[in-house]
Amino acid sequence: MQDASAVKTKKLYYENAYENRFTANVVSVSGNDVVLDATAFFPEEGGQEADTGVLAGYPVTDVQIRDGEIHHFLDMPEGHLSAGDAVSGELDWERRFSNMQQHSGEHLFSGIVHRRYGFDNVGFHLSGREVTLDFSGSIPPKDLPEIEAEVNRAITADIETRIRFLDGEEKESTEYRSKLDLSGEVRLVEFPGIDACACCAPHVRRTGEIGLLKVVSMINWKGGVRVSILCGGRALAFLREEHDIVTRSANYLTTSASEIFPQIQRMKEEIAALKSEKAALLKKLLMMQAEAVPADAENAVLFTEEADAKTAREIVNELAARHAGCAAVFIGNDGSGYSYVIGSRNKDVREVCAIFRENFGGKGGGKPEMAQGSVSASKDAILAVLDAE
Repeated sequence: MQDASAVKTKKLYYENAYENRFTANVVSVSGNDVVLDATAFFPEEGGQEADTGVLAGYPVTDVQIRDGEIHHFLDMPEGHLSAGDAVSGELDWERRFSNMQQHSGEHLFSGIVHRRYGFDNVGFHLSGREVTLDFSGSIPPKDLPEIEAEVNRAITADIETRIRFLDGEEKESTEYRSKLDLSGEVRLVEFPGIDACACCAPHVRRTGEIGLLKVVSMINWKGGVRVSILCGGRALAFLREEHDIVTRSANYLTTSASEIFPQIQRMKEEIAALKSEKAALLKKLLMMQAEAVPADAENAVLFTEEADAKTAREIVNELAARHAGCAAVFIGNDGSGYSYVIGSRNKDVREVCAIFRENFGGKGGGKPEMAQGSVSASKDAILAVLDAE
């Protein structure tokens, strides 16, 4: 590795967040790790993933900041760059601008939440897949639509973004949000009337460039809530997909979009009623099969493709009362295996479960008079075990 300069990497993205092409000099190279004297690539920092793009003709796969030096990791063979080389870089602008939309939208949302409830944003994650915001308190779910609407009003107002550096007395006298106690100079990102927050990331020039913000979800998280949002093009893609799902669902159900949920509710109720009716018929069929078992048979064993556990237990109780050996219901088939309920008024049925475990890798257990479990064996193999008992 060449000797690294003590000079910290100049952050061109502080001077102009919209600069997506630049030239710089290589300070050091170690394998595929390249340090420049200046860069427009934003490193992974503050919860936001790094920019990607191309540097010296090679793909930039990651960017990290260490002690003021910004390290670019390239998909590059060793020896292709040296200290002192002049290089050009180009950002993946679509990714950068999308991240700017998301991050600026997050500031608006977090600022409004802080003003309304006093909650702090204690966690933030921005990747190519998601944008999550963790708050120190619980936002009432009924308030989310109005918070979302207020953010979008701020977007429509096309408020200018103000970025300045604070130090000394000005830093002490200025109110702003920050996840950390910061020493030294603070980079302040302001959306006047909405939010002021310490931040290291690139942002849009005006809120109108965010386009729109959509709240995707909210869950309880570590004593507060985690809110997922999307902004700009990501929000539009999400809404387009949701709209497509609604449209296809309405067409499939031959109804209007507004009637999809009521129709699904009705269908769910009908399905529940049919399942109940089916269960009653299956129970009736099993009872008929139970009654058909010869009274002098020691064991009474039924096999069925489906039945609920409650019904199986009821049938086993009926059979055990009339037969001296084992009474059992096996639910399933030879291919996928069986779940079972087995009982007896004279034998310890746990011994049968033990044989199933030993011979077939079965699972199960219970009390001496009744047990249940599962077994992967054929009907004939199961009957052979029970007959041996």
